[in-house]
Amino acid sequence: MTNMHYLITGGLGFIGTNFIRHLLDKKQDIQITNIDKISYGANPINLKEFETQKNYKFIKGDICDKELVKKSIEEVDMIVNFAAESHVDRSIADAWPFFKSNTEGVLNILEILRNSNKKTRFIQIGTDESYGDIIDGSFKEDDRLKPSSPYAASKASADMLCLAHQRTYGLEVILTRCTNNYGPFQFPEKLIPKTIIRAHQNLKIPIYGAGKNVRDWIYVTDHCTAIDAILKNGKSSEIYNISSGNEIENIKVVETILQLMQKPRELIEFVEDRPGHDIRYSLDSTKIRKELNWKPKNEFTEDIKKTVEWYLKEEKWWKPLLNDQIIHPTPWKMKW
Repeated sequence: MTNMHYLITGGLGFIGTNFIRHLLDKKQDIQITNIDKISYGANPINLKEFETQKNYKFIKGDICDKELVKKSIEEVDMIVNFAAESHVDRSIADAWPFFKSNTEGVLNILEILRNSNKKTRFIQIGTDESYGDIIDGSFKEDDRLKPSSPYAASKASADMLCLAHQRTYGLEVILTRCTNNYGPFQFPEKLIPKTIIRAHQNLKIPIYGAGKNVRDWIYVTDHCTAIDAILKNGKSSEIYNISSGNEIENIKVVETILQLMQKPRELIEFVEDRPGHDIRYSLDSTKIRKELNWKPKNEFTEDIKKTVEWYLKEEKWWKPLLNDQIIHPTPWKMKW
């Protein structure tokens, strides 16, 4: 899409960083404004190389800041909201920051949009966790939401606000819900980078319970192409599930990484399970595949290798981010 001005919120986080890189790498005739408050999960280094480009502008700020958001949307055609507190363990320890960013922040954007005179398209980046867990089958877009954690509840609340504002005020709103992402620039507290880093340091790798919880893993660039397809051809008021079909037990993910790194399985340490731990996530992404002609191009067996290689090569990126809380075996017990 040419001659478009994108406002990306939370663009210094994991998925936001990869999406901005995806847009800029395509060398389209676009303008990107990136707003990020640079909280713990963001890293200014992620997009440092683009700061001198005329088509990229960074603003340090919070989506809860009414004046900042109001000023920022004046010239933009598209808003993609990645800004969020995203770690379930942190939400169990303290839910308030999640409500503030994930729910109140989204409401702030929606309210400013409804009081503007522009028909700006707003893409809310959601999560499969809003549906809760499922033993058999896969969730479709119209299934009931049943979030288990404060994180998931805050994201589900934002989704409901988006749909309400679309119906009541006629806003151009589209929702996405995606499965677990992996790839470069992911914050070290998440399962895959945490496993790689701890194995690299020959440290014990904590796994909740028996490690039998199942997640569907999607390589982050596949998620980016899905969002791009939605921006171009998605329909207002619609919800699009995004999934890859790589459903794998957590223990298998960790074992795969250890094998790739030639590390002993004895590094695995089973620890007390976290409260309300969902058993299995699974999304039916037939809708986006059929209606928008999207499908994932990456295979887990190949891209987990690339991910391991990236973290081993980019030690200078993740090492300054480490602290005792990130590597704690049961972080949901920590006071953040």
